[in-house]
Amino acid sequence: MEAKRIYIFLILVVLVLILIYAQTIIIPFILALLFLFLIRVIRSNLSKVKFIGRLPRWSLTLISSALLFTFLVFTVEMISQNIQQLSATLPIYEANLNKITQRINIQFDIDISNMVSDFAQDLNFSGILSRIFTTLTGLFGDAFMVFLYLIFLLIEEPIFSRKIKAMYPDQKKFSRVNGLIKKIDKSVSNYIALKTLVSLLTGFLSYFVLLIIGVDAPLFWAFLIFVLNFIPSIGSLIATIFPTIFALLQFGDFTPAILVLAIVGAIQLIVGNLVEPRLMGNSLNISPLVVFLTLALWGVMWGVTGMLLSVPITVILIIIMSEFPDTRPIAVLLSRRGEINSRQNEKD
Repeated sequence: MEAKRIYIFLILVVLVLILIYAQTIIIPFILALLFLFLIRVIRSNLSKVKFIGRLPRWSLTLISSALLFTFLVFTVEMISQNIQQLSATLPIYEANLNKITQRINIQFDIDISNMVSDFAQDLNFSGILSRIFTTLTGLFGDAFMVFLYLIFLLIEEPIFSRKIKAMYPDQKKFSRVNGLIKKIDKSVSNYIALKTLVSLLTGFLSYFVLLIIGVDAPLFWAFLIFVLNFIPSIGSLIATIFPTIFALLQFGDFTPAILVLAIVGAIQLIVGNLVEPRLMGNSLNISPLVVFLTLALWGVMWGVTGMLLSVPITVILIIIMSEFPDTRPIAVLLSRRGEINSRQNEKD
């Protein structure tokens, strides 16, 4: 028993090292998998449309892929244009920062000029925008690898079930493995589809608020809100703070910043606490504590990308662990209410 525990511990250590040092290979593959799930969701919805649904499966896959690709191209173009716009208005932001400092000095009789000056130098707005752009372009820089993986996954998809059947000739084993794959597919597809819908709603509403208030590059901030909403817990908080700070720097006045904070924050609270739970229900059987811990864990290993992928990865792990007697207790521990629905449980 002791040897078995040591063996499991060593396997876990090796897996963690592989995840850290082979992330340049693993991350594009996982992103390709998530895009595959998204394409499957789009294809499933298209198949329900009266005329389009009659098309062959490969045509639906092609249309779904084209829609996703168009959205990604539009996103990259929009990010590039908006960051250029923000970079061009940097002198205004820096001038407004000095104006805010003077106002605070007069209002509260506190000399914070030196402190703000040091803060502004350390903050280096152009450097921040440059780093944001580098991070985003770096993420899209893996697009070629993701695209290659996605093509091969789409080619493999129609024959995958036949391969599984060939691997497991025994009907009992095949049913169990096939059921596990379908369960993972359903859970992850539901999560991606619903989370994308909720994030789009949040970004869409935030865009109109920022547009009405007059914040620069509202499309960029709306997209940032959309992306950050995929990060559990802290994502919505960061998504609210970023446009608030830039509204303060743009206008040199607290009123627009307070409006952004209040209205965008209210949208985050309403959508996150009322709309999202109603849509998702208990489809994601994960403890909130586990969500936070996995967020930190994957964030340390893979940075922002790890945070975005933390929930789908955890969902897959819980489903797989729930199918085996040795790992089922861990799945129960990670679950929301200590209840799991596995095929093995049904037999027991």
